[in-house]
Amino acid sequence: MHLSSHLCRTQQRYQRDRADNANLLNARLIADAASLAWEREALAAEGREERQKLAPTLVKFMPSYAPEPDQALDRWCSENPDREFVND
Repeated sequence: MHLSSHLCRTQQRYQRDRADNANLLNARLIADAASLAWEREALAAEGREERQKLAPTLVKFMPSYAPEPDQALDRWCSENPDREFVND
């Protein structure tokens, strides 16, 4: 399961607030590191979401090289696997 960019940005802000309001140095350092980790995850999630938006438009421009399942089985069982490449 992938995290959404919205969740990641929310967690990033939460950890940033914790780092800003922490009294102890180690708590501040841990919250700051967590904020940076959530930022990296948010960037990855945003890229994933962008690719998911583009996927339907890219699919119609991609050629299909896979033969139909019946054709693949027929070619596998054939004595002459080159028969579909015959020049007319």
